[in-house]
Amino acid sequence: MTATVARVAPGPALPADERPVDPTPIHTEDLPATPIRDRTICAEAWIEAPEELLHLGDDIGHPPVTYKRRIGRWLLWRAGPASRADARYLAIDAGDLDRRHRFRLYPDGSGEGIGPSGVRHTRFRSWKEDLHRH
Repeated sequence: MTATVARVAPGPALPADERPVDPTPIHTEDLPATPIRDRTICAEAWIEAPEELLHLGDDIGHPPVTYKRRIGRWLLWRAGPASRADARYLAIDAGDLDRRHRFRLYPDGSGEGIGPSGVRHTRFRSWKEDLHRH
């Protein structure tokens, strides 16, 4: 039996830290392509969420894991704050949920992660560009 996802018209754009968490169950194909500005989708709401995603921020104090957007075929999730903070990102291939790439962002703005090309990145932007290309 599959869960039904309620479709609600988006509300006004809110600052990231003021967006309410939307626990409505959601399937992979229903995760939006663009950033959501009026609410936050938590990892626990994603019906097909892999276990790795649910524990993405365990080593940094268990911050909420939230959906950010699609980058090509990749679903981008984050545990931790957005800017100059200790955060973890996980990109999951929407067509093959076992295909994943992590990026760690450090408080000083540096980072590290391997993209789908196999290249090691130290900048978040170049890691996202690698996702987009592959």
